[in-house]
Amino acid sequence: MTNIAIIGCGYVGREVAQYWQQKRSFLVTATTTTPERVSALQEIAQRVAVVQGNDSEGLTSVLKNQDAVLLSVGAKGVNFYEEAYLQTAQTLISVLKQMPSVQQLIYTGSYSVYGDRNGAWVDEESPVAPANPSGEIMSETEQVLLSAKSENLRVCILRLGGIYGPSRELVKIFGRYAGSTRPGNGEDTTNWIHLDDIVSAIEFARDRRLQGVYNLVDDAHLTSGELLEQIFEKHNLPQVTWDSTQKSNRPYNAKVSNQKIKDAGYKLIHPQMIF
Repeated sequence: MTNIAIIGCGYVGREVAQYWQQKRSFLVTATTTTPERVSALQEIAQRVAVVQGNDSEGLTSVLKNQDAVLLSVGAKGVNFYEEAYLQTAQTLISVLKQMPSVQQLIYTGSYSVYGDRNGAWVDEESPVAPANPSGEIMSETEQVLLSAKSENLRVCILRLGGIYGPSRELVKIFGRYAGSTRPGNGEDTTNWIHLDDIVSAIEFARDRRLQGVYNLVDDAHLTSGELLEQIFEKHNLPQVTWDSTQKSNRPYNAKVSNQKIKDAGYKLIHPQMIF
């Protein structure tokens, strides 16, 4: 029986827990920082623990006898990035040193670490260049986690594109912009990934015991303008007007290559976006 702990069981973690429990019959331990979420998580995990990311005693008890760990935390706002990502990673790594049973760590990070590249292509070999403090924290978090890799422990970082899927549809995310005027010319590149592919790629990384950094984005690479146009057309909403006299306020403008994970054998479920 495979024992897996999921640290941070939000939008992505919940779905992975359900998949691992039902499709793979793994013994899943889910953690949350929110006591009110325990009963909901008990439906998709055999064991649920309320643990803060910087609680080393709590994490020690969660990680005992686990074979693998998925770190899939989210911050409750810009001011909580350091606590949610970096402090959790630091605590996790110190605990894992005493946990020889754990042979694999998978982390869902973000392509935001590449920063603004004026629309140029980036891949896993490109140096990181975070554009803001939260991007800096995401980059530091990766470094902390990668420093823990050893003969016994494989560490896989998945740099995710923007996340969408059931109950987080594109029209829900962008609907409020319909009919508005947006800064810029709409020509900056976007990178997205569907929830189905995140779950599937996490299982792929676990199954293949991937090590190192992998980008996880789809093949679409639409510009902001193309993305909004297609969303609003599909849902009969008024289109956006672009004001190129103002600078775009998107801090990330890079075409993120997904070739490395494809070369490893991963096949996208949704290579193009679902509107």
